[in-house]
Amino acid sequence: MPKNPNVKRVMVIGSGPIVIGQAAEFDYAGTQACRSLKEEGVEVILVNSNPATIMTDKDIADKVYIEPLNVKVLEQIIEKEKPDSILPTLGGQAGLNLGMELEESGFLAAHNVKLLGTTAATIRNAEGRQEFKDLMERIGEPCAASKVVENVEDGVEFTNTIGYPVVLRPAYTLGGSGGGIAHNQVELEEILENGLRLSRVGQVLVERCIAGWKEIEYEVMRDSAGNCITVCNMENIDPVGVHTGDSIVVAPSQTLSDKEYQMLRTSALKIINELQITGGCNVQFALHPTSFEYCVIEVNPRVSRSSALASKATGYPIAKVAAKIALGFTLDEIKNAITHKTYASFEPTLDYCVVKIPRLPFDKFITAKRTLTTQMKATGEVMSICNNFEGALMKAIRSLEQHVDCLRSYDFSALSVEELLERLKIVDDQRIYVIAEAIRKGISYEQIHDITKIDLWFIDKIAILTEMEHALETQPLTVELLKEAKRIEFPDNVIARLTGKTEQEIKKMRYDNGIKAVYKMVDTCAAEFAASTPYYYSVFGGECEAKETTGRKKVLVLGSGPIRIGQGIEFDYCSVHATWAFSKAGYETIIINNNPETVSTDFDIADKLYFEPLTPEDVESIVNIEHPDGAVVQFGGQTAIKLTESLMKMGVPILGTKAEDVDAAEDRELFDKILEETEIPRAAGGTVYTAEEAKAVANRLGYPVLVRPSYVLGGQGMQIAISDEEIEEFMEIINRIAQDHPILVDKYLQGKEIEVDAVCDGTDILIPGIMEHIERTGIHSGDSISVYPAPTIDKVVKEKIAEYTRRLAKALHVKGLINIQFIAIGDEVYVIEVNPRSSRTVPYISKVTGIPIVDLATEVIIGKTIRELGYEPGLQPEAEYFAIKMPVFSFEKIRGAEISLGPEMKSTGECLGIAKTFNEALYKAFLGAGVELPKYKNMIITVKDADKGEAIEVGRRFEKLGYTIYATRSTAAALNEAGVKARKVNKISQESPTVMDLILGHKIDLVIDTPTQGRDKTRDGFLIRRTAIETGIYCITAMDTANALVTSMEHMNDCKELTLVDIAQL
Repeated sequence: MPKNPNVKRVMVIGSGPIVIGQAAEFDYAGTQACRSLKEEGVEVILVNSNPATIMTDKDIADKVYIEPLNVKVLEQIIEKEKPDSILPTLGGQAGLNLGMELEESGFLAAHNVKLLGTTAATIRNAEGRQEFKDLMERIGEPCAASKVVENVEDGVEFTNTIGYPVVLRPAYTLGGSGGGIAHNQVELEEILENGLRLSRVGQVLVERCIAGWKEIEYEVMRDSAGNCITVCNMENIDPVGVHTGDSIVVAPSQTLSDKEYQMLRTSALKIINELQITGGCNVQFALHPTSFEYCVIEVNPRVSRSSALASKATGYPIAKVAAKIALGFTLDEIKNAITHKTYASFEPTLDYCVVKIPRLPFDKFITAKRTLTTQMKATGEVMSICNNFEGALMKAIRSLEQHVDCLRSYDFSALSVEELLERLKIVDDQRIYVIAEAIRKGISYEQIHDITKIDLWFIDKIAILTEMEHALETQPLTVELLKEAKRIEFPDNVIARLTGKTEQEIKKMRYDNGIKAVYKMVDTCAAEFAASTPYYYSVFGGECEAKETTGRKKVLVLGSGPIRIGQGIEFDYCSVHATWAFSKAGYETIIINNNPETVSTDFDIADKLYFEPLTPEDVESIVNIEHPDGAVVQFGGQTAIKLTESLMKMGVPILGTKAEDVDAAEDRELFDKILEETEIPRAAGGTVYTAEEAKAVANRLGYPVLVRPSYVLGGQGMQIAISDEEIEEFMEIINRIAQDHPILVDKYLQGKEIEVDAVCDGTDILIPGIMEHIERTGIHSGDSISVYPAPTIDKVVKEKIAEYTRRLAKALHVKGLINIQFIAIGDEVYVIEVNPRSSRTVPYISKVTGIPIVDLATEVIIGKTIRELGYEPGLQPEAEYFAIKMPVFSFEKIRGAEISLGPEMKSTGECLGIAKTFNEALYKAFLGAGVELPKYKNMIITVKDADKGEAIEVGRRFEKLGYTIYATRSTAAALNEAGVKARKVNKISQESPTVMDLILGHKIDLVIDTPTQGRDKTRDGFLIRRTAIETGIYCITAMDTANALVTSMEHMNDCKELTLVDIAQL
């Protein structure tokens, strides 16, 4: 059936800020789908609260609303824009839930708006736990014994009939939020209480636990005519019990017999036909390891994390095809955009192996529990492709950028056999390294399998890797041995370490014997049809399918690798924009990246895509074939910057700011010299290597001081120290990882933090706008609420900032982007740090000022000047509205993480509030972050002594809003003395009722808890903050944030009717 002629204006709902469980995969899917809809001449109206992504760019949709994602806002946009249909299946769980609410309330019917793609009835059948069970029973598909409960008592009663352990899954939540496995009644009651609170409909599914079965996923497509195909099937190395987002996944499945594969495929197709899915869908199965028994775990009637992986693994553009199906096309009418020869009804077949490894945030949260369960914890993932499983695993490990490069990277050699058998029972991110050590210690495959339930095939593959380590250590390095080590992707540096040779020797031996990486094309038809995809992966051995192209100038764009806290989707935004700008200028573009969730690794962004680890050796192999005219490193975050030196050694020119100038900004002594020459003040400080030196500097400056390693992103390892003891503690943590560069100790200044992104052409600079943080210095810029245009600094300060930015950019010979952070104290301006590269605020400032700074930076790198590009240099005029960036955190997902904010970044994403007035923008920003108050009008305040004065003012304003304030002893005394009524509540260790009882009573809106400076040794504050987060209470750890919240609440009644801003018009 051709395109439905009634569909002319489609509203697409995005997935909102990036949180754990809902990351960049929806940006990638949404971007691809919007472009697919526009190809068909449909007008696209996009709503998404996330300013950091490509999806909310004015090139992607016709109208772009970066507004809070809630029903009220969507209703207002529908009334204003009058779309004829709405597409909710591209915005993850958030988009789906909103689409359902609009449908169920009758709003869509009243405004003649149709749900496109999968219907509401289908979504209810797949998402509603009970409906799904009934449907499965009706068509004879097995599910685990289960029951939907709405209170704790029913849950306990049902579990007593089926026996422990049981799995708990709240209805309509994302990434397994609030779920878990209970082994006894205490655990059951605890998880149930939490799950019932988190579920949108107050329901939790209690089901028989099938942990230990194989977890298999099928990614399937169906159109309105009932044509079905399976795009890809995937197998989790970790058995059922670990969330698929935290599992190591391999595609296609490796351990299924043909009978098992066909049985599950038939089942998946039967289910989507019965559900009448139109578009993409993901079906998860649990398969008994020995019998042919299986059950259906769940069906996601939408584009999911797995569909991003399946798309990248097969080259089949699932989101693009799903969007066309939503418009009424059938699979046999849609051409495969990659092969240009086959149609979308053709099932991909793979002649290679793909491995995905999750990127977990435990390096950021040292106190957090590392165990993996049904609640997702990963912030991102890496994928690698090879012609053998061992090679794909080795490539994926070194793509993670977590100081790991082989199975010895976490050292468990000190454990005895007994200790290893115990350690294997712990399911965490280090389990494959423990298995490797168990094999080295001679523990049998069967014993390992009995404990971990990981299939023997995978254990054998890990054994092959450990045997190679052993061979390299104990045998002479022959050409044959080297060939085999490279076939299974041992990097040169690991071979050098194991053989006791240098990396140079290994490399020379390889080149002398012709052992080089060759590149294969991702061929989705297993060479049955000719394909012409410029999408490559490396193997050792065989012929090279990547041909060196000549004719146009060629540029290498280095991507930013997996998404992690501190280096997120913003850098992908910059990489993609730079690539597009180079293409427009007539360059041939090449992207190297390994992140399957992002737009940069989509097949049609660059002229060639290499899906490879971002290490010097892997990049060099590509350079040897492509011989690019230059590389850009300033758009790929720290990942790309780190490769600068290696690229220069390979003879690749660095385009834009030179490497020595990037070093000058990071190197304390060089930078101090530049500041002296340019007459710009900064906080006093020194460089040190040892704790003794650090204490000497700190005592000379006077506490508090800021301690941090150089060359980091996202403030990693940064701390504010107030005593010698803390310096010792922090230095110990920093030096756990060998430091090539010195550690910086600075006097900590407290003032307003101001941030600027600018483009410099070597002579002139262009500053789109100045951003001011609501939180004062000491909180990482990525975790601060940021306001454009800067509301509280005067003209003198703005002029100083513009002038200092100009001087610094010139002194550092910047060509391209520069990001500078300043402190303003009165009329004085100090510089905190300078980064001559793109930063996390680039997408946000580009969108709210309408100045495309990445595109301009790219043009400048190519050789244009700011004046030639049509801009007047200097600070640009301020916009007529306010834009406020609000950080979004995922603390409730990571048990045991410290949530108080400091100089090390902790947020996973951000949303935007944009409006004519500051107050409305602030209200929208809180709304976008999911803060909807007041509810019960009860709050708890417990602050350190230094904050008591401010707490009184904040308390007074909350009291005016009708809040009842509870406070611990000294805070309560201070409030009452100043005439603010506060009820005293006991500390955790005292008798009931304590502050914990209050929080667990579910009647508190807000906790303001500012921790005593330094690591909170009492743990009282830590427990209060953790419990607040885990029971869904908004928790604030800085007085400035509390002030902003109360301001927003005082003015919320003026914001009944929101002003909507279409940023595509700016």
